[in-house]
Amino acid sequence: MAATNTDMDDLSFDRGDDSVKWWTPDEEPTVAYGFCAHCGGGLFWRSNTRPGRVSVTAGTLDPPTGLSTVHALFVAEAGDYHQIDPDLPHHLHDSGDGGVRIEGGW
Repeated sequence: MAATNTDMDDLSFDRGDDSVKWWTPDEEPTVAYGFCAHCGGGLFWRSNTRPGRVSVTAGTLDPPTGLSTVHALFVAEAGDYHQIDPDLPHHLHDSGDGGVRIEGGW
């Protein structure tokens, strides 16, 4: 999944705030996931560790987005159809402490 992040205050919805429903899993109460109330598509996620910030899935943005890939996450779990750019920094796994472990070379 391609994503970016922004301040919650900079995020607006064309169809109004009621078009997004938030879900917080019982086993992980420090995060919340935002879904389209009409189709159920995943749109956002936010964490209590970064108050006021929200991660936005890139596919929800109208082009031109101005986004570019700066690193690849969870490359050890990528499907064989993913083409990882060998010139980008990449992260093989989540380190378990909320950060990522950066591995050198591809």
